[in-house]
Amino acid sequence: MTKTVNERELVLGILMETVENGQYSHIVLRDVLAKYQYLSRQERAFITRVSEGTLEHLIEIDYILDQFSKVKVKKMKPVIRNLLRSAVYQLKYMDSVPDRAVCSESVKLAVKKGFSGLRGYVNGVLRSVARGMDEIRYPEKGTRALSVRYSCPEWIIELWKQSFDEDVIETMLADSQRVKPVTVRCCLNRTAPEAFAGIMEKEGVKAEPHPYLPYAFSLSGYDHLDSLDSFREGLFMVQDVSSMLVGELADPQSGERVIDVCAAPGGKALHIAEKLYVKEKQCKEKAPAGDAVMGESAPLRGHVEARDLTEYKTDLIRENIERSGLPNISAVCMDASVPDPASAGSADIVIADLPCSGLGVLGRKTDLKYKASPEGIQSLVELQRKILSCAKEYVRPGGVLIYSTCTVDPAENMDNVHWFLGQYPEFSLDDISGRLCPELRDSVTEKGCIQLLPGVQQSDGCFIARFVKRKKQA
Repeated sequence: MTKTVNERELVLGILMETVENGQYSHIVLRDVLAKYQYLSRQERAFITRVSEGTLEHLIEIDYILDQFSKVKVKKMKPVIRNLLRSAVYQLKYMDSVPDRAVCSESVKLAVKKGFSGLRGYVNGVLRSVARGMDEIRYPEKGTRALSVRYSCPEWIIELWKQSFDEDVIETMLADSQRVKPVTVRCCLNRTAPEAFAGIMEKEGVKAEPHPYLPYAFSLSGYDHLDSLDSFREGLFMVQDVSSMLVGELADPQSGERVIDVCAAPGGKALHIAEKLYVKEKQCKEKAPAGDAVMGESAPLRGHVEARDLTEYKTDLIRENIERSGLPNISAVCMDASVPDPASAGSADIVIADLPCSGLGVLGRKTDLKYKASPEGIQSLVELQRKILSCAKEYVRPGGVLIYSTCTVDPAENMDNVHWFLGQYPEFSLDDISGRLCPELRDSVTEKGCIQLLPGVQQSDGCFIARFVKRKKQA
């Protein structure tokens, strides 16, 4: 029986959309897997691995192809270029796929895509790569060697050399190619951490506790999340522990108002709303019977307003709010870079988790390193400062502003902190050491900031700063 769906053709389509058309790989892959969710687990795993793996090793793959092809990668026709890239990934990194199968299937796909005249070229290049794979000579040292070995653009490595030792840089690069389990946050409004592992075990999923936070777990052994009752019922949210730390350092108290100015898809805002909900519930349980303000029948006083730029993004937040079941959070479409006078001085906590270069999450969003640029980072810094200038207005005297990014670039992190403190002296850094687990306290810088590095800590790369606004003089 002839297969109606060719996994390699789907991979080629994903690569074309990502590399040639500039789409984000995680979105393209998600949409393809959703469209073809009827495929077997093995077929979907193949599509995922080859797509992500090809992108992850793209610079190395191009280096290999340039040694075996008379036509250099940049001069190839886009379909042939990406077809050969995915084939080289299979030849080098997938021992379970026979070399002859990679070559023959690639030739068939080239013909199917209208390049029958290049079938001999495709076959010849791939057979040469297969025969000569063990004889490839790589650059031995320096930036070029790291770039090829870990498929990272040289300018990023040079940028990191301004701030990090080479062994730290290599640790981060190696981590970007390491297979990581999915990290999730157990939703405390619906279940307890001590019960969570048992719930997952009943669904055939292994849940390993994370060392940094009691409600964080690493999941393995499942097919896809949508197939799990626990996921559909909102017992957990997919969230890296670095993102959870924003909620830990925000530390909302019962009754407080929170504004998250760039919230989509809502993980941090929902985490904070959950913390508020649990604390208010505990206060209600302790309140005297009949207390109209704090008793069981009293309304929730704390609230999180999760904002983002477009209706598409706020709809994503609303979907997650609905799944969470939390009644104390709402989504609002609003541009964070435009001042909102109505919110001036209204929030106890403002979360500014801002658009950034994403250089701390290259292992999860493999194509970001190819889309980033020095000019792009400078534009992001300007946007970050513009949003911070708006967000700080919403903090009441004595309130908290949390600034965070998912990058390891100092220009977007500590440089912005120093700029902010210089511009707005009514704010100061707040000591965060006591709010962190012992394993992370050595990572605190300048009292109120923490920079996590992928591979150095057990998390994605991220930066968090906690500012407090001076109280008004009596």
